[in-house]
Amino acid sequence: MEKFELFDRKTQAIIYGFQQAAIQRMIDFDYLCRREIPSIAAVIRPTQDAAIAYHKVFWGSKEIVVPVYKTLQMAIKKHPNADVMINFSSFRSAYPTSKEALESDTIRTVAIIAEGMPERQSRHLLKIAEEKDKIIIGPATVGGIRAGAFKIGNSAGTTENIILSKLYRPGSIGFVSKSGGLSNEMNFMIAQNTDGIYEGIAIGGDRYPGSRLVDHLMRYEANPKIKMLVSLGEIGGKDEYDIVNALKSGKVTKPLVIWVAGTAAKILPSGLQFGHAGAMAGSDMETAEAKNKALRDAGAIVPDSYEDLDKRIRETFEKLKQEGKVTPIEEIEPPEIPIDFGDATRMGLVRRSSDVIVTISDDRGDVPTFAGVGLDTIIRESKSIGYVIGLLWFKRELPEFAQQFIEIVVKLTADHGPAVSGAHNAIITARAGKDLMSALASGILTIGPRFGGAISDAAKYIREALQKGMQPQEFVNYMKDVVNINIPGIGHRIKSVQNPDVRVQLLKEFVFKNFQKHPHLDLALEVEKITTSKRNNLILNVDGCIGITFLDLLENLDFSPEEIEDVIYSEALNGLFVLGRSIGMMGHIFDQKRQRAGLYRQPWDEILFSE
Repeated sequence: MEKFELFDRKTQAIIYGFQQAAIQRMIDFDYLCRREIPSIAAVIRPTQDAAIAYHKVFWGSKEIVVPVYKTLQMAIKKHPNADVMINFSSFRSAYPTSKEALESDTIRTVAIIAEGMPERQSRHLLKIAEEKDKIIIGPATVGGIRAGAFKIGNSAGTTENIILSKLYRPGSIGFVSKSGGLSNEMNFMIAQNTDGIYEGIAIGGDRYPGSRLVDHLMRYEANPKIKMLVSLGEIGGKDEYDIVNALKSGKVTKPLVIWVAGTAAKILPSGLQFGHAGAMAGSDMETAEAKNKALRDAGAIVPDSYEDLDKRIRETFEKLKQEGKVTPIEEIEPPEIPIDFGDATRMGLVRRSSDVIVTISDDRGDVPTFAGVGLDTIIRESKSIGYVIGLLWFKRELPEFAQQFIEIVVKLTADHGPAVSGAHNAIITARAGKDLMSALASGILTIGPRFGGAISDAAKYIREALQKGMQPQEFVNYMKDVVNINIPGIGHRIKSVQNPDVRVQLLKEFVFKNFQKHPHLDLALEVEKITTSKRNNLILNVDGCIGITFLDLLENLDFSPEEIEDVIYSEALNGLFVLGRSIGMMGHIFDQKRQRAGLYRQPWDEILFSE
């Protein structure tokens, strides 16, 4: 690559700062230009934990990955061919990161996007760049673009702007501006009146830019592919007089169409900043009028106003064509950039089948909703946990008695001491040093046919008996002779007729008081009379009572038979046990962690060793 060229179709950059939109726009431009390799070699993201990660981007409709490094030095070492760094650091860290890049062996050009860098730091970076024969674009720049080859970050705007401005292939015009905002408009204006730009640079509006307008015009002068120059200056500073001197000395010979913006500043109070930090006239020489006159006198083509700029550009280019000094670039058809799915969806251009159907909640708005009820309403009106469970489990607002029933069940199942399998497992896991989630999961995983699972099974078989019109004794015989299992929900290791389970008594009292009908509980109690006549501990236990009375709750809420079947099938009954018992398991975990309890080991005297 010639020295006067900053970028070509093989140029690769290191991006400092994880700017996802800018990264994708650069890759889209590569695809539009039919580059063979991506223009981004790597991204630096100092805040990430890993030394190296990967970021997915679209190359057309396919996905590729770009490596993301924690440090610039690692990226430089891994990608020695990358000679451009695009620095998206904030103005606070733009200086040290740019300095590190300039002092490297491989980075040749640094584009500094940040605004507000202290002038002392800018001048120091400029000194380093001059000593090492490197180029700085910025600070306070949007960057630049080499048509058909490479673009810096968000330069040239959207893909639509790029296509309208024909930036997907090189033209014959070299353009340089202080203003990044006007550069997009100028790209389009030049494309409409010539064969388009070859390269366009926005040097930034700071008082001490890393490179000057004349620096880039001199590069364009040396580039035989560039036939004509266009530039935009602005009020303030004396950089444009360097262009005047270059014209007078014959260093710039190609036609130059230039306009210095800010002629309207003469009606503003003296010393008022006009846009950029450098756009403030401190003397008559720094006014837009004085600069435009000096440039015109030196041989530049200066319009009477910005409104005439496009006409002067067109006239100059047409004259070059007539003189045979330029052959307009042949137009090509760029490939189409696929529309991002999100954009296409918003535009109504695609239909995509959803993967999951959710009917209980929606968090897409300002306030999450549970079954259509806003979370703000739930909190402000002090709705109960039973109310929330009704919305999320059954998609309806439960009446007060139903909410109370659910909360009673949760309280009854909250804990049953440290000896049961769930709490025991949670304790052992916590004492092994595991985290809360692991310890809780180890306890929950013991819930099943022998621990807690009787809730669903008790409901299932009692409901079947009721639907088939079985008498209590007939049901007992059915479970013994046909199903061939013990009746779920009947029997307790400790509790008996003489030593009843208080939890069951409390639940029955609530049901008899608040439920208008309780056919499932009535049948279960008749069955209990039969089973306890054989052995006094074959009582209705708490798991069975919960499952059976929950069916009665659904009957009182006018759930249809089909809806009740759905509740049983969905395991909502076991869900109540899991919800309640998790409270106790977490309590045991916290208890062990507070005690700093050590690793548990089963005592030998509790184990029978047998050969």
